[in-house]
Amino acid sequence: MSTLTTLAQSARVYDLAQPYFVGMPHHPSHPPYLFSLTKKHGDMHSPAGHSSAADAIAMGSHVGTHIDGFGHFSCGGRLHGGHVAREMQSYAEGLKVHTAESIAPIVRRGVLLDLGELSADHRVSAAELEACARRQDTAIQPGDVVLLRTGWARYWEDATAYINAVKGSPAGPGPGLEGARWLSEKGIFAAGSDTVAFEFVPDPDMPVHIHLLFENGIHILEALNLEQLAADRVYEFLFVAAPLKLRGGTGAPLRPIALA
Repeated sequence: MSTLTTLAQSARVYDLAQPYFVGMPHHPSHPPYLFSLTKKHGDMHSPAGHSSAADAIAMGSHVGTHIDGFGHFSCGGRLHGGHVAREMQSYAEGLKVHTAESIAPIVRRGVLLDLGELSADHRVSAAELEACARRQDTAIQPGDVVLLRTGWARYWEDATAYINAVKGSPAGPGPGLEGARWLSEKGIFAAGSDTVAFEFVPDPDMPVHIHLLFENGIHILEALNLEQLAADRVYEFLFVAAPLKLRGGTGAPLRPIALA
């Protein structure tokens, strides 16, 4: 225990989460983030003159920095593992399998692949991922969390620029199916990026989500802030994150950190 404490105290901590605020970016298929104070200082006082403030939030489980559970997407009416989707869900209780609450806290080796600042029409290929890993001298191992930097985090404070909607759908860089297969062949635990959707969009079929979540049981992380990791050229690190335990949830907000 003393060794772990010493290592943790000597490590640099990188916060990989984006802040939540009213008007923040969100995928059009998910609800926006809502916030309000429910009690202000001065509304009530204790006998000694103290007061407290409180607030309330409403949001979707796939808004902001978050993790996708395997039940987020289905194919042919079935969920990952062959479950019949219609038998595994209800509006009131959510999913019965592959729920957010079943995702254990994540403590794994993390890898950053810094692809630079990509344009919205850039589809990341397997060759590009391979070249980036080679250039960084970064090996990807089974069980890793692999994060792709596209530079898109620089638009986070401007929802219009970040979502970059084309005919109502987000448009932005990300891996195509070939790139996703390159990642899945490595046996990784999760893949993530600094974009609203971990794949090249728009693509109405969302093939990368289907391939990773449905076909391979690989989690997806979205809306990460990878700028400081990239600036410091930190390509390998300890990735730590804990999803909210949302019973029945298809995904959950996440506060990930990297220790290097």
